[in-house]
Amino acid sequence: MSPAPGTVAVIGAGSIGKRHAGNLERLGAEVRLIPYREFSAETLRRIPGLGAVVIATATQIRLDLIAQCAELGLPFYAEKPLAWTPAQAEAIHAAAAPVAERSMVGFMMRYHPAVLDLARRDLSQVYSFSFEIGHDVRQWRPNWRFGDSYAALPEGGGVLLDLCHELDMALALFPGLELGRCDSLGHAEYPGVDFATTAQLAAPGGPMGQVEMDYLSPVSTRRAVLRGLDARVEIDFLRPVVVESRPGAGPVETPYGFDRNDMFLDAMRDFLALARGAAPSDNPLLPRFDRMRRSTALIAEAWSSRQIGGTVAIDMG
Repeated sequence: MSPAPGTVAVIGAGSIGKRHAGNLERLGAEVRLIPYREFSAETLRRIPGLGAVVIATATQIRLDLIAQCAELGLPFYAEKPLAWTPAQAEAIHAAAAPVAERSMVGFMMRYHPAVLDLARRDLSQVYSFSFEIGHDVRQWRPNWRFGDSYAALPEGGGVLLDLCHELDMALALFPGLELGRCDSLGHAEYPGVDFATTAQLAAPGGPMGQVEMDYLSPVSTRRAVLRGLDARVEIDFLRPVVVESRPGAGPVETPYGFDRNDMFLDAMRDFLALARGAAPSDNPLLPRFDRMRRSTALIAEAWSSRQIGGTVAIDMG
């Protein structure tokens, strides 16, 4: 096991912060879990032997924490999303520059075995794609209410930011993508918050496609379709399985046996390696911070360009 880079502070003691803290301890790191309400400007300076920071707070306070880490020379792992406007995205990447090569963004789906399978294939024949993710947000977690959460905020909330992994996955597999239209449905009780969003994307010369995200689906869904000149590939990320169909042959199904936490563990293992200046894994989609500027910008562009054209009638309780 690789040695840890001193103490790792995890800022944010919600479900994701606790998950990261547990995984870090499992990987042999010494961890300080700090609820954000107990955090102050001097907190990081007061931790002896502090070597790295995990930022698992609400999106709205990313910039200040990242700037503090950079000032102190501390590599960081920041949960997604980083920003919701292009100006914020630029400010965050500028602030992070001193430690960006040793830091990461928490796009753990880049560690999903089906995504890695696709990343290692030749996708040059793909002309069209679609990604879809949806679930009923009211059933998200026990004793959790949407209206009390960060997701309900008009600045930095909504489904596009909350479920932005799919936008990042599309860009990771097809790096030349640019944003087209971004259409949303809102809710009368939450002005400015998108409950369902479809983003149109295209790269010069192809492919073109869309990413659909919603807080409404009665059955949790997470899947993608890649349509190519030589094959059609369907992915169910929840089972998980990849089904490939080619002319003159029946579908070939490739299942993957893994635990969801494996993605978080693998990402944190890479972060610990980067933080201590060692080589990370050979993951071709490694979300190292200095390589994620375009992803951050695309998500911010999509959020800023949403056209909320209607509302959904759903009782949020």
